[in-house]
Order: sequence, then structure tokens, then C-alpha cells
Amino acid sequence: MSRTSPQDSGGPRGASAAAGQPDPVSPAGSAGSAGPSASQASGPAGDGGPDASAPGAPGQGQDKSPAKAPPKKKKKVRSFWKELPILIVVALVLTLVIKTYAIQAFFIPSGSMQNTLAIGDRVLVNKVVYDVRSIHRGDIVVFSGDGSWNPGTPPASSNFIAKFGESVASMFGFARDQNDYIKRVIGLPGDHVACCDAQGRVTVNGVALNEKSYLFPGNSPSENRFSITVPAGSLWVMGDHRDVSWDSRGHRYGYPGGGSIPESAVVGRAFIIIWPVSQWSVLPIPSTFQQTALNAKSAAQSAAQSSGARSAQEAGAVADAGVPVHPSSPTAPLALGFAGAVPLTLLQRKLRTSARRRFRR
Repeated sequence: MSRTSPQDSGGPRGASAAAGQPDPVSPAGSAGSAGPSASQASGPAGDGGPDASAPGAPGQGQDKSPAKAPPKKKKKVRSFWKELPILIVVALVLTLVIKTYAIQAFFIPSGSMQNTLAIGDRVLVNKVVYDVRSIHRGDIVVFSGDGSWNPGTPPASSNFIAKFGESVASMFGFARDQNDYIKRVIGLPGDHVACCDAQGRVTVNGVALNEKSYLFPGNSPSENRFSITVPAGSLWVMGDHRDVSWDSRGHRYGYPGGGSIPESAVVGRAFIIIWPVSQWSVLPIPSTFQQTALNAKSAAQSAAQSSGARSAQEAGAVADAGVPVHPSSPTAPLALGFAGAVPLTLLQRKLRTSARRRFRR
């Protein structure tokens, strides 16, 4: 609330004193400074002038100070508790938008990506990165297995409104069962991926991958031999814990795409581990995928897939390998939602106050 200056009180300086505002101290006091003293008002003794003490004498019973200015009404300050519901609503809407279209946290339930990702880790997945760049070899991606690794389940709708509706439903526990998996991209559309060369390494377009930096200690690149050309619009993906990962190798027979997954099924790229704090780190693309020779297409892109039934060893590629990842609690999107809601709420409050002032003028 602004202070009232003496000039704003509606009268001379004496009005501020009547309104309770302190005036500069006068040596003579406020009564003597208002006019002549009582002895001066009565005139010299014996001059026959009117008696100042007589009833009805001039100056008696008259208040010479100006009228007291009416107190100004205090501006009503909008209570924080009245703003809180607006803040919460804005934060929830922003949280849903962020979770649906930008960033989502996922929980790792199995060991198929060890030691890159441990059981119980939580990762953030960037859902917009592939709107600005293509999928790269070496990316760790979360994808839906509906229609590919889970052929009996129809793929989720990619409609903008439908995705938002599913996100709202998931906030209240009504989302449908999700079959999302997390693996590393090894082959892109048209790539010829094979295992193994003379040194037992996985090759892409004839170029051997040095995978020691991310494979689980003691694992070989693959115990199962394969040779496949990745179909158009598809990806070949594998887990970092090869001995227990039921990945593209384990879905070669009897599954659409021969083990590869559609690019359209990719939810986003896992880019950082956010929990536990001791594991907090980014998830970069390993240097072996930066080899320029990988971009050269192999002349044998039409090589036939290896024949024969899947071996018993491949069929039993271990129990927990195909466990889907689970969406984690929306802590990160919620925090971002509140971080965005606070300035937006303050802005709308400022705009509303400014509009009210203009209306009053």
C-alpha cells in the first residue's frame, strides 16, 4: 500500500497533522503556531476592546483546522491460499504436457542392460529428440513392443489427443498395460548386422564393433550366430547384458520384422540416470559407433538370414530378459511443471492487476 504524502491529503499541511502524520517539531508548539496568543487577541489592557473570554467572542468555539480527510481504503491483497489452486492446476497441466510429449522417467526392472543400467535405476527419456534428429546407432531407446515383440497387442495410437488422454488416465491409474522395453540400437534400416567375425565380434556393414566399454563383464558379444539385413523403417536392438538379454536375436522367428522393431514404436532416447544418486550419469553414444565406415552400406545388404531352427540355447535366453520397463513416478515432470507454473501464475496475477487498474481509470 502506498503512503499518503502531505500534498495528497486534500488540504494544507495542517491536514496531515489531523490525519495522524507527524509534522516538523515547532519550538512554540502546535497551539501557539496556529495564530495570535490569547493576550494578543484581547488587545491592550483598558482599550475598551471586546473581552476575549466573553461568550460569543470572535475565535471562540471555532475549529480553524481543515476538515479531516477520509481514510483511504486499503487495497485488498490476493491471499496466497487463493492463488494456490491456480498454481496447482497450472502445474498439473504442464506436468501432463511434459510427461506426454517431452520427458518421462522409466524404471528398470531387469538386468538385460547391465552394467550400463542396473535393476532399480530410473532414467529420463527424451521424447522430442527424434523430432529434430534421426535415431543413431548406439542410442539407448525405450520402445513399445506392441505389434512386434508382443504381436497380439495392437500398437498404441500416435494421435496427439489420444496420447494426452492416455497420459491423463495413467495419472489416475487407468492406463492400459504397457509393453515398453529398453535396448541399445545396433543396426539402422538397411544395415547388415551379423555375428560373429573371426574375433567373435558383432559387425555392422562389415565393420566390427568394439563393445568392451559397455558389455557386461565376462559376456561375449553374442553366443548366438545371426546374419540379418534390417528392413526399411526398422531397427535392430540388443541389450548390454548379452547372456540374459532377449532382444532382437530372440525374436527372429515367429515375430513380425524378424526380430527388428519399427522406428515408429520408439518412445524416446534414454539420456540420463537420475536415480539412485550414486549412479547419476549421462548415457552417451559409445565411441565405436562413431566409425565413419559404419555409414557405408555393405554390398551384401540382400544377404539371406541364416537358416535353421532357433537353437535351444537361444530359446532359453534367460528369464528376465524380456521384462518391460515401467514408467516411473512423474517426479521429474512434476518438478518441471511446478517450476513453470510459478512464473506463469505470477505473470497472470500481474496482468490481471494491471488490467484492473486500467479499467478503474
